[in-house]
Amino acid sequence: MANTKAIASVAALLFLLVSFSVFFSSDLRSPFSSFSLPSSASLRPRCSDIGGGARPPPLRVFMYDLPRRFNLGMFGRGAHREVPAAEGVGGFPPWPKTSGLKKQHSVEYWMMVSLMPGGSGEGAEAVRVLDGEEADVFFVPFFSSLSFNTHGHNMTDPDTEIDRQLQVNASILVVADFGRYPRNLAFLGKDVVGPYVHVVDSHLEDDPPDPFESRPTLLFFRGRTVRKDEGIVRSKLAKILKEYDDVLYEDSFATGEGIKASSQGMRSSKFCLHPAGDTPSSCRLFDAIVSHCVPVIVSDRIELPFEDEIDYSEFSLFFSAEEALRPGYMVGQLRQFQKERWILMWRRLKNISHHYEFQYPTREEDAVNMIWRQIRHKLPAANLAVHRNRRLKIPDWWSKKR
Repeated sequence: MANTKAIASVAALLFLLVSFSVFFSSDLRSPFSSFSLPSSASLRPRCSDIGGGARPPPLRVFMYDLPRRFNLGMFGRGAHREVPAAEGVGGFPPWPKTSGLKKQHSVEYWMMVSLMPGGSGEGAEAVRVLDGEEADVFFVPFFSSLSFNTHGHNMTDPDTEIDRQLQVNASILVVADFGRYPRNLAFLGKDVVGPYVHVVDSHLEDDPPDPFESRPTLLFFRGRTVRKDEGIVRSKLAKILKEYDDVLYEDSFATGEGIKASSQGMRSSKFCLHPAGDTPSSCRLFDAIVSHCVPVIVSDRIELPFEDEIDYSEFSLFFSAEEALRPGYMVGQLRQFQKERWILMWRRLKNISHHYEFQYPTREEDAVNMIWRQIRHKLPAANLAVHRNRRLKIPDWWSKKR
């Protein structure tokens, strides 16, 4: 019956759609894991879902059984063997410790693991069902973000062809096309924004007597300064910020040592700069959050995860590209920032950072559970779309010119 369901693409948990797509924060370019929506009947809420203040039951998820080349096979040598539960997670390989920057593209892995035996801890927002007729949504465990960034990130043949063929083959297996959609297909009315996986270690011992004074650097950035599209702002900022003694703005590659240096830099800084790169967002924002370094976001088009539940203005600062490139303006604003207000933001970062943790097994309100919850929030809109399309003779008639 799965082939009769309405299919929804997921750009890897960056967001779920009513066709349902999940994308990483604001990256509307590359798709990720895919979901499909079941028929209207199975979308109807159960009686226990309606009314009262009780916690709703977990989202019911049917997970497709794909060949390993679509997911764990991308780990490389040894990834195709079965792994004892004590050695891996749920009987298959743990995420490679030496993956470096590729870790940011592991969201699909953690979503998949959460549906495996022992993958969900207390407060699980999703549960796996083996009968598609019982499912609220369908999960296609294709590591498409990892595939794109392993095979296709240079957008040149033959590497890109490997990624393209995996996309095509996966869509054939589920009788649906969830390939790389054009940008105009993505919109927040149906999409769920999810975070990248942070690559620096979480700051677990951050309780100095004076947190403000314990961070001597005013503003920190470490990463590639030459980027395309909106990311051209990085090279312009490099010219402006190099004159300030209390600003550390470094051009670097994401090697193992580079990641360690970034972690130390963030933990030693009051503010962490997050300019756009090739896309409006990157894992750097979430590295800053788990380092308790107040993010300074420079982007005119960024979308953020969990924003219906989390107010980013409580722990982040926002500048348009024009404001950031105005000589002296951004640094001047940061230098005048009141210590008491900064400490409130720092405390807020400590209180919400657990929402950006990916782990096995999952924990209540961690990143995986937050994403599943966001997906569940989209189901009423999916019901509406399904029901209306069944009765309308002219789809979206109100937008047609008469």
